[in-house]
Amino acid sequence: MTLGSESTAGPTVNPSANPSGGPAPANGGRSSRKAPAAAIITAAEPSYDDQLRSRRTRYSIMMGLRIPCLILAAFFYQTPWLAITIAALSIPLPWMAVLIANDRPAQKRKRMAPVTVNPERALPPGRHEIVDSAVDPDPR
Repeated sequence: MTLGSESTAGPTVNPSANPSGGPAPANGGRSSRKAPAAAIITAAEPSYDDQLRSRRTRYSIMMGLRIPCLILAAFFYQTPWLAITIAALSIPLPWMAVLIANDRPAQKRKRMAPVTVNPERALPPGRHEIVDSAVDPDPR
C-alpha cells in the first residue's frame, strides 16, 4: 500500500486478538472500563514513618530553639530579669522535646450518634437463672 491510496477491503481483523471477533482494543487488550477507585479510609492514622518524621521534626525544632534562647539571654545581660526569664524558658525545652518525641499523636475522638431504643424491636429481658457449678458427690 502506498501513501495516499486507500484500501477497500477494510481493516484487518485478528480473531486471536479479541475473542468476540472484532478488532483488538487499542489499549493492549485491556478492557476500556476503568478499575474501581480505591476506598478512602478517613479514620486511618498516619503511617508509622510519617509519625516518626513528624516527631523528629518537632524534636529538632524544640532543641534548635534552646541555643537561640541562650544567645538571646546573653544578649540581654544588662537587663537581668529579661535574661533570667529567657534562660529559664530554655531550661525545660530538652525535657519537653524528649516527651513530645517519644509520645504518639493523640487519637481523634469518635463521635457516637445518639441511640434511640425502639421497644417493639428490643430483645426481651433474659432469664436470670443461676447455674451452680458445684458437682454433687452423691447423684442419687
